[in-house]
Parts: sequence; C-alpha cells; structure tokens
Amino acid sequence: MNFPSELKYTKDHEWVRVEGNEAYIGVTDFAQRELGDIVYVDINTVGSEVAKEEVFGTVEAVKTVSDLYMPVTGTVLEVNAELNDNPELVNSDPYGQGWMVKVSLADLAEVDGLLTAAAYQELVGA
Repeated sequence: MNFPSELKYTKDHEWVRVEGNEAYIGVTDFAQRELGDIVYVDINTVGSEVAKEEVFGTVEAVKTVSDLYMPVTGTVLEVNAELNDNPELVNSDPYGQGWMVKVSLADLAEVDGLLTAAAYQELVGA
C-alpha cells in the first residue's frame, strides 16, 4: 500500500494535500482497497462550507456505499469532474487523478491535527 509522506490523513481514511490556503481531498489507498471497485462518486456540496467531520458526499462501490467525511472545515470549490465518467480513477490513482474535491480552507491550523503518513500507517496496521 502507498502512504505518501507529504499528505495528511484522517481516521476515516481521507487524505489531504494542502496547497497554500486550498486543499485537495480524496480517499486513501487503504480505503479504496477496502471498498473494492468504485462505480460512482456522488458529491453535491460545491459552493458550500462543510465543517470538519461532516459528510461532503458518498462513494459507491459494487457492494457498498460509504460516506465521505470532510477532514478540515472548508468551502468546496471544485469536484473532480473526471470521476463522473471514470470513478475507477479512485481505485487506480487515489492520490493523483482520483482526488475528489478541492476546498478553500477555513482554518489552516486544523491541518496540524490530522495524522501523519506514519501515524495513519500504524492506524491501519500496514
């Protein structure tokens, strides 16, 4: 499994890549493996401020539907439009082309409370 060290992680299996006052968010390699083949990503929170740990969308796999939890408070600026036609990008490239949302961070300090790659790896027992 892959745990890029430049990312931050949550106990709910989302990752965060901060770029200035914005961040990209997706699900981890561990999460996509647990879910299996992803067939649909449903995110309708563009333009909305979503509080930390609130649901910002869902991801549907062949056998289950799972909520997506916002790792940090922020306004959803963009949803990865490529996932509409190619939801399997979450499986094949969870940290790259499989990103889910881009947000404007409300409080950059919240990022410091997230897990490091090493701490997340320990959490999932990898």
